[in-house]
Amino acid sequence: MTDHDVRATVAEAYTEALRRSHEHGGGCCGPAEAPVSVTARLAGYEETAPAGEALVSSFGCGNPLAFSGVRAGETVLDLGAGAGLDLLLAAEKVGPTGRVIGVDMTDAMIEDARKNAAGAGLDNVEVRKGFIEDLPVADESVDLVISNCVINLSPEKQRVFAEIERVLVPGGRFSISDIVVEDLPGWIRENVAAYAACVAGAISEADYGSGLRAAGFEDVEVGEQLVYSAEQIRGLVASDLADLGLDPATLEGAYGQVEGKVWSAKFSGRKPPRG
Repeated sequence: MTDHDVRATVAEAYTEALRRSHEHGGGCCGPAEAPVSVTARLAGYEETAPAGEALVSSFGCGNPLAFSGVRAGETVLDLGAGAGLDLLLAAEKVGPTGRVIGVDMTDAMIEDARKNAAGAGLDNVEVRKGFIEDLPVADESVDLVISNCVINLSPEKQRVFAEIERVLVPGGRFSISDIVVEDLPGWIRENVAAYAACVAGAISEADYGSGLRAAGFEDVEVGEQLVYSAEQIRGLVASDLADLGLDPATLEGAYGQVEGKVWSAKFSGRKPPRG
């Protein structure tokens, strides 16, 4: 599977997930009646968060803003902004003197993010189309980079880490929530649907950290972690995998195989100050 194939599959999967979210009022993996997506609930977002439709359509695995220390007046960049949940929350934190930029490759997500920002009356949010491996963002122009369950989908993770380093100002920070895995069965690694469901493309926690350090970051730490149970994995990915071609029996057998081997982790660190 080429990098182009991976991106096309991911874009198609998330466009469909967003469509289902709009139709049923739940997230990509949540039940139709759920007011907030399963992933948003597991990540700790409050149902009362001032994010409206973006909260319902959240496909993340964590809350990268929760302990990021974002300050008023800063410029925040969200990689894979999706429907804009973290964009809206960041915009409130940085205030009118700050700026928030979202980058996404999926047209439907970009449209939703812009609509949600406009609906919230926020004029300090900008959403740009682009790949996280080649960010449409100037060198050393961002104070904080955040990302929520997106980098695992990239077929070129080290390029993503290098791009984060490029756009951050000296001393700038990152706060990333993502899926990491250990010892997945080979058939899952090779399954296109499992890739789109944030499992097959994920790397180990150790490799994630070493990749960030290799990109030049310091003080790289792993914060909060949530190891998914079989039931949580079922809730997170079952509908995505079923829609993309795996039969229910295969899915049921997979949950036990990956239980304890898939979790979300929050990575933080900073670009060294100049001098």
